[in-house]
Amino acid sequence: MKVLQFICSTGFYGAERWVLALSKHLPDSVSSELVVTLEPGTEELELVKQFKAIGKTHHIPMQGRFDLRAVSKLADLIQEQDIDIIHTHGYKSDILGVMAARKAGIPCVVTPHGFENAADLKLRLFIWLGCQSMRFADKVVPLSKQLMSDVEKFNISPDKLEYIQNGVDLSEVEAVRQTKTDKPKEKKTIGFVGQMISRKNIKAILDCFESLYKKRQDIELVLLGDGEDRPSLEAYSKTLASASDIHFLGFRNDRLQLLRDFDLFVMTSTLEGIPRCLMEACAMEIPVSAYDIAGIDQLITHNESGLLAPLHNSKQLEKDWERLLDDKALATSLAQNSKSFVEANFSAKRMADEYLELFEGILKESVNA
Repeated sequence: MKVLQFICSTGFYGAERWVLALSKHLPDSVSSELVVTLEPGTEELELVKQFKAIGKTHHIPMQGRFDLRAVSKLADLIQEQDIDIIHTHGYKSDILGVMAARKAGIPCVVTPHGFENAADLKLRLFIWLGCQSMRFADKVVPLSKQLMSDVEKFNISPDKLEYIQNGVDLSEVEAVRQTKTDKPKEKKTIGFVGQMISRKNIKAILDCFESLYKKRQDIELVLLGDGEDRPSLEAYSKTLASASDIHFLGFRNDRLQLLRDFDLFVMTSTLEGIPRCLMEACAMEIPVSAYDIAGIDQLITHNESGLLAPLHNSKQLEKDWERLLDDKALATSLAQNSKSFVEANFSAKRMADEYLELFEGILKESVNA
């Protein structure tokens, strides 16, 4: 079986790491290949570099951010490489991938990784088109229960929907976790890892840190990741009294080592699937404080494996940060519980086994059709 993973990547975030985890854990009977679109600024993708250890990589040149000519190029690639199934990730790849699959005569599987609550009208229209394209896929496989519920609103035939719970490759996280030391630090590190886009609501992190910083200066804020909101967030942070202790580090190859040294992992997202960065924080045994929204609540149970504040309740969020920073026994207990939960429920191997069964079923149906 030859499966082609298709993503219009702009960095190395949750979806990209998810593609690696799935492909790495599929059995040898599956030949995994990767195709990405090449757009200005995406010529040296970390995903491509890492995928080469798993299987073949390909690229489709794009003129601008959206180029329908990519459909024919992708269909030609599918036929040249004798691909059995194409698996798409993201609005743009869903649109192009579904059309190319139809043109090439192979099944298409779509995995939604999350939906953007964008304010920009053009982006909202583009997202809507991506969601509509799912109706023409052979299978739509959301990775969280909330995403499953969201997808059902797009009038997708129930027989096309299948739920496979998210998974993450925890082996590399565990290898780094084992190197953790208890060396004393001058400041406690509050940290975030992820894309800097509107639904991540990172300004709320900056505001909460600023408020807490006015009470105590034994803390620093480390933000890992990149995205379209980063310039405005950096500019805003420079207006704060806490600016000297706010660090935007961008995309880092040593992100797990940096995550290992967080004293607290924080999220203030307004919309999520099941965030991979949060799974990794749990697996790394880092205490978690976040807003209580769908997706996050599949990983964190309040007062059992982390602390969840009502959405936009910044006062409660700040109290939770203080509690986890100052009550070491509580922080340790919650972090240990979250690690155990993620290891038991979100392994990449379990996820890959379920996808293999799905792929085999789709191909069997196509042969019998």
